[in-house]
Amino acid sequence: MNRWPTKQLGEVCELVNGRPFKPHEWEEAGLPIIRIQNLTDTTKPFNYTTQALPEKFKVKQGDTLLSWSGTPGTSFGCFRWDGPEGWLNQHIFNVHLGDEVLPPFFIYQVNSKLDELIAKAHGGVGLQHITKGALSSVNVTVPPLAEQERIVKLLDEADGLRKLRAQANRRTAALIPSLFHEMFGDPSTNSKGWAVKPFGDLASNQDGRRKPVKASDRAELKGEYPYYGASGIIDYVDDYLFDETALLIGEDGANLLARSTPIAFLAHGKYWVNNHAHVVIDNGKADLNYLCAALNLRDLTDYVTGCAQPKLNQANMNRMPIPVPPLPLQKEFAARVSEIRTLQAEQAASRRRLDNLFRSMLHRAFNGEL
Repeated sequence: MNRWPTKQLGEVCELVNGRPFKPHEWEEAGLPIIRIQNLTDTTKPFNYTTQALPEKFKVKQGDTLLSWSGTPGTSFGCFRWDGPEGWLNQHIFNVHLGDEVLPPFFIYQVNSKLDELIAKAHGGVGLQHITKGALSSVNVTVPPLAEQERIVKLLDEADGLRKLRAQANRRTAALIPSLFHEMFGDPSTNSKGWAVKPFGDLASNQDGRRKPVKASDRAELKGEYPYYGASGIIDYVDDYLFDETALLIGEDGANLLARSTPIAFLAHGKYWVNNHAHVVIDNGKADLNYLCAALNLRDLTDYVTGCAQPKLNQANMNRMPIPVPPLPLQKEFAARVSEIRTLQAEQAASRRRLDNLFRSMLHRAFNGEL
């Protein structure tokens, strides 16, 4: 049983909110403005400011930062800041800890309570906030510092394994683009001079078989079959429209231009597709694995319409020129992609096991069982 003292979070630290920077204050020089997206994705570019601001908004390397606004499950969290010195944006607290709690112990403990914190959030479905008062009232355990150091060391070792697995996953994900460029060159420029055909000639379009189902209706139709949208599986339902391998291509949404996730992906077996993803099947003229990679690696800008809501309509998709290497070479590519997909599935299973182990360790750590 856990015999450590329990205190409210507000008793062991001071929460200092960032400054509400406005877009018109962003500059191209000065000190970076540290926003929530810079915490959750270290590759995100900074905005900057040359303003002279109160020292309380300054963030230095090693500071403990706590985001309290955004999308539950992706934006909330506690982080050690390892980036450059900068200014803290609103919706993030700089956590000034006293002498009772070590920063890494605090970070692990807060992140182990994210479900509890999200339950205290208020706001809409997409954007929610946790008030300073709600955060301050969360109970935290305060073991002796030596015990905190021991727990942090164990959790660091487990978290290190998760990070190594994630790094390996990223490297594996890069294999397919690398293989495509090696075998076929750049699909946007057709750098290897293959014959070119319009996309509509290379696969059979099945958009007429799609059927959207509102989220409120899907709540009554829960089942085992994947329900696909523009970026992949968004739900599971109790019936299916397709029972074959097909290539799904995002029809609308910002991702058509941002390309933060693949716009083309294969679906297998029994599944349902809404009207936000084009559906094409093999017509014998090209391999779907080849087409999938070609679409994900080529520039779509000239074929996407709309600014507020980008759209790749069927006519534009069908006229898109696609290099067409010999079919046996495409099949060789598909076979090698299949091997990579098998490796990715094994890595994903390993990552899930590591994540489950880490969550178990977090739970045990703050209940005095580790």
